[in-house]
Amino acid sequence: MTEVPRLAQVALDVPLPGPFDYRVPDSMAMPAIGQRVVVPWGKRRLVGLVQARPRATEFAPERIRPILRILDEMPALPASWWQLVEFAAAYYHRSAGEIALPALPKPLRTVPGSRSRDPVSRWRKRFDAQPRSTALRPTPRLTDAQRQALEAIADARGFAPFVLHGATGSGKTEVYLGWFTRVLQDPGAQVLLLVPEIALTPALVALVSTRFPQERICVMHSGLPDALRAAHWLAAFEQRARIVVGTRLAVLTPLPGLAAIVVDEEHDPSYKQQEGVHYSARDLAVTLASQRRVPVVLGSATPSLETWNAVRRGRYRLLGLPERIEGAPLPKVHVIGTRQLNLRHGLAPAAIEAIAARLQRGEQSLVFLNRRGFAPVLCCPACGWLSRCDDCTAYRVLHRARGAGVGPAAHFRLICHHCGRDARVPRGCPDCGNVDLQPLGRGTQRLEDALKELFPEARIARVDRDIARRRGETERVLTAAHAGELDILIGTQMLAKGHDFRRLSLVVVVDPDAALFAADFRAPERLFATLMQVAGRAGRSGIASEVLLQTRYVDHPLFAALAAHDYEGFAARLLADRRQAGLPPFVHQALLRVEARTLDAALEFLKAAVAESDVCTRQLNLPQDVLTRYDPVPMPLMRKAGQERAQLLIESGSRPALHRHLESWITRLRLLKPAVRWQLEVDPIEI
Repeated sequence: MTEVPRLAQVALDVPLPGPFDYRVPDSMAMPAIGQRVVVPWGKRRLVGLVQARPRATEFAPERIRPILRILDEMPALPASWWQLVEFAAAYYHRSAGEIALPALPKPLRTVPGSRSRDPVSRWRKRFDAQPRSTALRPTPRLTDAQRQALEAIADARGFAPFVLHGATGSGKTEVYLGWFTRVLQDPGAQVLLLVPEIALTPALVALVSTRFPQERICVMHSGLPDALRAAHWLAAFEQRARIVVGTRLAVLTPLPGLAAIVVDEEHDPSYKQQEGVHYSARDLAVTLASQRRVPVVLGSATPSLETWNAVRRGRYRLLGLPERIEGAPLPKVHVIGTRQLNLRHGLAPAAIEAIAARLQRGEQSLVFLNRRGFAPVLCCPACGWLSRCDDCTAYRVLHRARGAGVGPAAHFRLICHHCGRDARVPRGCPDCGNVDLQPLGRGTQRLEDALKELFPEARIARVDRDIARRRGETERVLTAAHAGELDILIGTQMLAKGHDFRRLSLVVVVDPDAALFAADFRAPERLFATLMQVAGRAGRSGIASEVLLQTRYVDHPLFAALAAHDYEGFAARLLADRRQAGLPPFVHQALLRVEARTLDAALEFLKAAVAESDVCTRQLNLPQDVLTRYDPVPMPLMRKAGQERAQLLIESGSRPALHRHLESWITRLRLLKPAVRWQLEVDPIEI
């Protein structure tokens, strides 16, 4: 080691261990830990964060490059934030820079021009100039169960994890807001409210602003323009805003005054990041609460099995809201067998009659189909050709183009939902020339056409990801629905949670059967949660409501549990099955995924990874039975965007043993330097 008096270690968003040693020029003040700096990286310049200031390095001083610039227009990031970043880096086996830099708004991690200054002061003015809410919503009277839950949470001191398990419409949000009211009596306190979907934030922010008109509210999600996100992020960091509402990325916002954390709809898989570092925002929220010694509330009508198991083990405290507010009854669930029925546009006669009855009564209906597009596949009935994607082992989905109208004259495209590649619909079959190509199955666009044909007088709108891509369109549709300006809503799981449609009295679920027999062992849990959530949109204002669930498998126990609104019984059965099969939450998993030009190359790398895993097991003296490693196999979606993909699953009943192995294994994998791309995911939610 060589002593270097003016040395800084800088975290960078690069796929190498880091941090990296840089010299602080004599003409430059020593940067603080957590301060942004501009450094050279190869021929590029990058923004990094000072992570440490050691006095010695293993490199020769002449090899250490200098820091180019200190970006000091905002304070250094605090030690409490670094604590969470370093935990996430260690747990997910990535560098701190790969966690820290993507957590910053893009303008804060972009190298500014040589003569320009960070527009921090402009962002401060932009946020502070935003008007505050002038409306004031009175605090509703709480039920006995709500009061008991609120008192339990408010009385907690230090780290205290709660699970607020409430039926849909039981008033979980009012418990959150009641808790925030008490916490914010401390002038230095801040609160964090996480939601799973961007589409849920506008209505929730509007509600929060009417309850706290004196407070400025930060909104944090990836759909915000870069400058606006930076303005909100800075206001939260500098405590000029005390309420933060956001999606998963908000958990990595530095909040010096953090005093309360809520993870709403904690079961939702959207809390797991699927790009870059695959972290779980829900799990990091619990870790953050532990580090900052504050209570955390995980709210859901259908808690994840990991969370429910933690309740059963006594790690989390359960708070129940068993009934809907205002005495509103839960909807009656009717399971309709479709095998012997003559369906019309995929709808059972009973469903069509029920929608018509709601139209006559001036009530709303929601038709749920968790499949967007017009049809899942286009086929040739003459030769059997199917619209396969050239770059993925999947089919291209038939979509009606935006603004193309409806009916036979509409313009269509074939789009792959995995790689995004699209193509024109061929004039004739590419294999036999037949011009009579037919759509197979139905998606939300085709269902919308059908409902407009069946009910031409109805006001109908659709909500799915295709609609969500148009800025402001989802919010416009939801606003119209809340205002009673729509009669029928068609949608995917985007409509399943968080929305409070006061006139909605009917939910029709179309074709949920595919998830019953999916290869993913989590599929039944997710299907039950989705169906219970979408069923919970009905009857929230107290009007009589029902759910019509169309299926070919009327005797499946999942539907019986759903009809009885029996989450606890269903969860108990699934946990028993998981324990017997040795699946999470009773084991801990990691998944090594590989992409390569050929499947052989991907599998060859995984075979080499198996050999390195054996070496690690011997060096660490781990017992042979503490780890289970499965054979390398192609991924279910074997080809994506032209890349062949394979995976290797490793699991253990001991989390510490698994992580000791992973730490050693990754070090050895980096030395292989193959012509493939690989990533290790801890606690995978899709296998």
